[in-house]
Parts: sequence; structure tokens; C-alpha cells
Amino acid sequence: MSVFKLATAQYDIGFFTQWEEFVDKLESWVSNAAQQNAKLLVFPEYGSMELASLFGEAIYSDLNKQLHAMQTLLPKWHDLHEELAKRYNILILASSFPTEQSDGRFLNRANLFSPDGLIDYQDKLMMTRFENEQWHISGGEQIKVIDTDLGRIGIHICYDSEFPMIANQQVAAGADILLVPSCTDTQAGFHRVRIGCQARALENQCYVVQSPTIGNAPWSEAVDINTGRASVYTPVDYGFPDNGILVEGKENEAGWVYATVDLTEIARIREEGQVFNYRDWPKQFDLKGL
Repeated sequence: MSVFKLATAQYDIGFFTQWEEFVDKLESWVSNAAQQNAKLLVFPEYGSMELASLFGEAIYSDLNKQLHAMQTLLPKWHDLHEELAKRYNILILASSFPTEQSDGRFLNRANLFSPDGLIDYQDKLMMTRFENEQWHISGGEQIKVIDTDLGRIGIHICYDSEFPMIANQQVAAGADILLVPSCTDTQAGFHRVRIGCQARALENQCYVVQSPTIGNAPWSEAVDINTGRASVYTPVDYGFPDNGILVEGKENEAGWVYATVDLTEIARIREEGQVFNYRDWPKQFDLKGL
């Protein structure tokens, strides 16, 4: 399917006293997007951390304890996303979930679900200082592209979007759309990711979709402050917006931001554009240094 509607979330961090409250919230989000005929749903980085509220203050106020506690919810969290993707016949990029590995490390993992179940996942590759120095979440090692009924998809988790070679490899492998779940606590952080997303869309002449967490969760040691706007970015050329922003949400307003994308336009602009950013990319490596 080359033309489809997608929904990218401005997702507010909730507080729950029982699992069923989270189930109701997630089902409401998914059903609302499905009613608008969205075929791809994009949730943010670390939206899953709201689940730490289920374990009480002694857990959610401790960065390390919450990671271990949340692993007990991971199987039914997977099952819930698989069931919703199947029921609504939709692709869901779930909120990234810190996932414990056999060697005891935690990776920040974004899982992509289809009506047939879990398709694949992308681990965050480049870690921020907070993740490295305070939270002790490790970086992944493999850049992936994921085959779906909507085409090949690349995923950049927040800070990953600021590193151009990751995106270029994904696009070279056939991804015309990049999904960027994000979680930033300052306007500067949001704009770093936003600028990275727009640069990747410009360089690779592709769509880039950003989904942030929003709002304040003062109870949370991990995601207490969240700021950003959900947006879909495009090439800056004939047939696309002059500023490279197809749609964007309103500041701190929870809900979906919708856009219809046409992947055939990506092929067209790479062949007929005013400039050939993607085609010209390799030429920079042939230039003589200073």
C-alpha cells in the first residue's frame, strides 16, 4: 500500500492503580485512530514508563527498581498490543519498553506489531547521558529495516535521529518512511530531535514521523517532565510543504496527529526534484579534505 493514513501520538504519561486502567487507555487510543482509518499508529519513546506507577512509590521513585519490576508486565503488554493490532487490523509501533537481556543489560526497545503479531523491533542505538550515566540503559548494536504491508520502515528512537548515517543506511535498504518515537524534558531537547528529523527527511528525501511524550508526571523518577509536538516531516521540494512539515500537533495537547502519506511521491521527488539530496549523498565522500 503506497498511500495510507497514519497517526502519530502526543502521548500523556498516566498514573494507574491497576492494570485494567492502562488497558482501557491504550484501547481507547487505538480505537480512536482506527475509527479515523489510520493504518499505522506511532507511540513515543518511554511511554511505557507510566506502568511503573502500578508498583507503588518505592518502585517508581527508583530508576533501577522500576526497570526490573516492569519486566513482570512485559508478556501481557506484548499480548495486549498483538490483540489490538489484530482486532483493529492495524500496524502499531508501541511505546518503547526497557527490556532486560540475558546478560542483565537493559535495552530501550521499540516493538512493531501487525495483525499477525510482533513483526520485529528496533533497539535504541545511541544513548543520552541520562540513560548512560544515571539510568544505565545500554545501546543496541543493529540497524534494522522492517518489512510491512505498508512498505519498508526504519525506526529511530529519539537521539538516534541526530545521527545521519543510521538513517542513510535504512533508506539505502529501502525504507521510505522513518518513525521517531521521542521523549524529551526540555524545549532544547525537543528541538534537537525535531531538527534531526527534518535533516534526515531532507538528506534522504523521505518521510519522518515523530511521536513525543507530553505533560508532567511529577511522581515519576524517569519521565517526570515531557515536552514536544507530534509531526510528520517531508522532503523540501516540488509537491511537498515549503517548510518540510506536513502536519504538527499543538503544544502539550494529548491526542493523535493524522497525516496521509504517499510513498510514490518519494520515488518521484528523487527522480524529478529540484535537487537530488539522496542521489548526491555519496559525492561528499569523494571530495578532497582541507
